[in-house]
Amino acid sequence: MQPFIMNYWSKSFKQGILLSVIGATILFAGTIIFGNNEFFLMINGDLGKTADTFFKYYTNLGDGICWLIWLALFIIYKRKDILFIVFGFVYNTIFTQSFKYFIIPDTPRPMNAITNHSLIHTVPGVEIHYYSSFPSGHTTTAFIFYLFACIIFNNKWLVYFGFIPALMVGYSRVYLAQHFPRDVAGGMVMGIICSVLTVVTYQWVQKKRAAKQTIA
Repeated sequence: MQPFIMNYWSKSFKQGILLSVIGATILFAGTIIFGNNEFFLMINGDLGKTADTFFKYYTNLGDGICWLIWLALFIIYKRKDILFIVFGFVYNTIFTQSFKYFIIPDTPRPMNAITNHSLIHTVPGVEIHYYSSFPSGHTTTAFIFYLFACIIFNNKWLVYFGFIPALMVGYSRVYLAQHFPRDVAGGMVMGIICSVLTVVTYQWVQKKRAAKQTIA
């Protein structure tokens, strides 16, 4: 069976990182140019009931529970590399939760930062959160998955067509009034950092394994 992970530092992975950096830069720039609240309101506009229903459920693609899907794939196709996914999950959890609750705790979310709630579009049935805004955890998870896919499948088309679904998860967080665009940008950057650290850490583990086998 061919290795499930073909090339850690593949061209697709590097291109995925570059595209993610460009996307995050645009969102950070928009926040600086238009203002944090104003940029949010520009993107948060109501797109109708169909969009409400779609993004209400689509945003779940960034839920932590989705790690179980990746875990199942590695168990089926590449069980000996399961630590790769474990490292990704650990880095995701550490970085996201550290920023949310320790480094910059209690960062206000849109519904808390913008006093005139009539300006904010919300979706019925979606529980609105008020604090721990930066970064967007859903976006971080989505972009880790996107960059992992770039590594595993190493396909130039995936770089572009995979970026769109990941970005839509980030957009859903703004549309559902859960995060500012800057939080989405932060999630994209966190996704890059966690993905790179996962690769570096797992390659180190592989070298240690190879060294032990050589000695044995």
